[in-house]
Amino acid sequence: MYLTDLLRRAWRSIRSAKARTVLTALAIAVGAFALTLTLAASNGAQSYVGKIISDNFDPAELIVAADAAVLGRSDTTKPQEYDSSFGISASSAGASTQVERITDEDIAKIIAVQGVEQVREAISVNLQYITRPGQKKYVGTLQGFNPFQKPKLLAGTIGTPLGSKQLLLPEGYLTSLGFNSAQDAIGKKVILAVAKPVTVQSPTTIPGELITQTAPAIESFTEEFTIAAVLQKPTTSQPGTELYMFTSQADAHTLNDVTTLGTPNYRKYVFVNVRIKDGENTTMLKEAQDKIKALGFTAQSVKDTQEFLNQIIAVLQGIVIAFGLIAIIASIFGIVNTMYISVIQRTREIGLMKALGMRKRDIGRLFRFEAAWIGLLGGVIGAILAIGLGTLLNPWIATQLQLEKGDKLLIFNPMQVAALVIILMLVSILAGWLPSRKAAKLDPIEALRTE
Repeated sequence: MYLTDLLRRAWRSIRSAKARTVLTALAIAVGAFALTLTLAASNGAQSYVGKIISDNFDPAELIVAADAAVLGRSDTTKPQEYDSSFGISASSAGASTQVERITDEDIAKIIAVQGVEQVREAISVNLQYITRPGQKKYVGTLQGFNPFQKPKLLAGTIGTPLGSKQLLLPEGYLTSLGFNSAQDAIGKKVILAVAKPVTVQSPTTIPGELITQTAPAIESFTEEFTIAAVLQKPTTSQPGTELYMFTSQADAHTLNDVTTLGTPNYRKYVFVNVRIKDGENTTMLKEAQDKIKALGFTAQSVKDTQEFLNQIIAVLQGIVIAFGLIAIIASIFGIVNTMYISVIQRTREIGLMKALGMRKRDIGRLFRFEAAWIGLLGGVIGAILAIGLGTLLNPWIATQLQLEKGDKLLIFNPMQVAALVIILMLVSILAGWLPSRKAAKLDPIEALRTE
């Protein structure tokens, strides 16, 4: 019997039992729906991570630290030994921690590595306040501007390099600092203040007298900066950095030196960004990375960071896929049950087909093709529902997450959807294998006697 004839006959058979076919196909559709949405969410998340990386990091740079803890590779189950040269900081959970910092001597070693083109210290200055005449004071964080960053501007321009005493102001500060618009802020002066470390001598205790000590006033160091550009609220920035201000690396250095002078953190950096000559070439970047690691430093490329984030996404994706697979496993039993019932109900028909010369192999194929049709229907129904829902949800999700126009968190890949449907068809064929064998092995004489 021709393959096309078997396919048509199988289709007619499942059409004759519409209710049973639809219910079985819907069971498969549940799994197909969950898996299609999961794959789309994974695609969207990976695309979003890639956009964050491309908009904020130079692919030719390495993140280099003296302490593995900076890149999340330390053992947090054991207490740290105190080292007064490290300085105390707080982890993201608020616990006290110490990390060994990069020093000027370390930077000199890194610069000497063959292939290293530039070292840019990661400087983040916690401002005492930012203000302008007649306005309130506001806290803020200042960083050295990375020339590779591609921020969207509401007004102004960013020079190459950024000029001395020039400031890139986030959109969120406009109203607070009394500006009427982004354009109104361009060229205006603001005052940045940082706290200077104060050395306090302990008073001499006089026996029998109660000594009271007033906390010393905080000394401030202020600098006047000119607003060169206003940054649009970013959608692909690192979480928590939306209100970061930026200035030239040299100015950030100056303010950082003021705040750390006389402390263990003076001229020490949590990490540095090391640009490799021709670092866009993966081989060149890896060679330089290995050389820096050989000096005792921890070095991570932008690609490593992206892969780490994608691993987290993959774990979450796997959890959701597991639930989809449970639905598909349940549907397998539904297919087996449906096909066995079909064999029982069509025993006389099978006997007649065998009596008319239909081969066992063709009868087995007929029932497997019926299972394949059910898998195809379930997969297509589930995928169409998922794509329809995803298309409706994408604008709402983009609004809630404040994504840029055109960005989607659910990205449907036609090849993935097609592959998923094909896999579901194969699973359905496997599920129908035992019932098809039972049909193929029926004795035609006994089958024709069946009432």
